[in-house]
Amino acid sequence: MKRSIGIAALGLALVAMTATAQDMMRHVDLSSPDMVTAELTRAEVEAALAAATTATPADFTGKRLSGLDLSGLNLSGAIFRAAKLNKTKLAGAKLDRAILDQAWLLEADLTGASLRGANLFASQMARARLDGADLSGARVAADLTGASLVGASIADANLGADMRNQSMGLMRAVLKSANLERLNARGADLSRVDLEFAVLKGGDLTGASLKGAQLGGADLTGVTVIDTDFDSADLASVRLIAPIGLDRARNFDKTRNRDRLTRQ
Repeated sequence: MKRSIGIAALGLALVAMTATAQDMMRHVDLSSPDMVTAELTRAEVEAALAAATTATPADFTGKRLSGLDLSGLNLSGAIFRAAKLNKTKLAGAKLDRAILDQAWLLEADLTGASLRGANLFASQMARARLDGADLSGARVAADLTGASLVGASIADANLGADMRNQSMGLMRAVLKSANLERLNARGADLSRVDLEFAVLKGGDLTGASLKGAQLGGADLTGVTVIDTDFDSADLASVRLIAPIGLDRARNFDKTRNRDRLTRQ
């Protein structure tokens, strides 16, 4: 009996966690001081960076840094777990190998920033600007709805769904309605990623995985898809005009809703 109750309780807990993850934005007051103010100045951030070592990186876990101008700083390896960086200016900053799990970066400016090998798991980055940013080799399971990554690189990055741990729901990158023109996604894992209504004009998807990806309404005009894996990708209402290397793509015959493609 106790075992049954325990299993039932665990099941309810997992359901609650899933609902929490899915409804996270709905229950947060984005205009509250906690989300829009900073508790540190740029000078204090710089002091923390100066005191950091390889063994003890700068740790800004849970800190409120929203609205600060941190442009150009070397924040490589720093820890920003659950930090608030909404509308923070990080243009040209170095965030290589930084930990940004569960961080809030709504409308943050990361233009030209380097996030090579960074961790962005369950991060909130709606409408963030990452034009020209380098996320090569990064782990990105973030909500980037409406974000701009024009000319950015996610080469060899992992944006795919984490199928091993789904207690918080399907954790994967969400790029719905994002501007991904000229995106370098060579070798990237985009399996099960939400790319609905995204613009990928002129992007390079060579060797990328789009297994099970949601591409409904996306614009793939002029994309390079040599060795791209389309297995089970949803192509409903996708604009696939003048693609490069489609004859060398993998599993294109296994896509869903191919009959609803726009090719001219």
